[in-house]
Amino acid sequence: MDSRVAETSWPGEALIAAAQDGDSRAITALVSGSHPHVRRFAHSLCATPQDAEDAAQEALIILYRKIGMLRATGALAAWMFRIVRNECVRRAMAVRHRGPLPERVAPSAEEEALQLLEAGIVAEAIAALPSEQRRVLIMRDVQGYSGRMTADALGISTAAMKSRLHRARAAVQAGLGRTEGDRRA
Repeated sequence: MDSRVAETSWPGEALIAAAQDGDSRAITALVSGSHPHVRRFAHSLCATPQDAEDAAQEALIILYRKIGMLRATGALAAWMFRIVRNECVRRAMAVRHRGPLPERVAPSAEEEALQLLEAGIVAEAIAALPSEQRRVLIMRDVQGYSGRMTADALGISTAAMKSRLHRARAAVQAGLGRTEGDRRA
């Protein structure tokens, strides 16, 4: 088999099934084989390399601990993508909300479900952006960095950062508009 194909494919269904049955060698091989893909997801979704590494590690820990919860062996990539996406969103929100949060009444299950749905839709729209636009948008709008700090961190001029940010915001807004239109139809 071509080594490039082996490097880009996810672990096979037989390995996943063995891991789900509790085979410790299969679990180790599954986590190891999933690692490059999970890292790639994390680096494409998270704002900083450190957040990406942390999110990838957290996702692999979840894979190790909860492989038995995966319902279909063919759904590993989608399951891991959701875990990484959620971890990146959680990390971005944590950075934004550092400091004491005001006390409030706990949201209802319905409110929590709607918030998760909305966060997922926004995360998908952001994930669809080119990486240069995605990084600028996350650093400015999610993490709250100043324009100068964002430009410096990315090694670009402030004008280039503003241009990318404008394009990213417009693309996300257009993507959310299409999603809203799809839900109405």
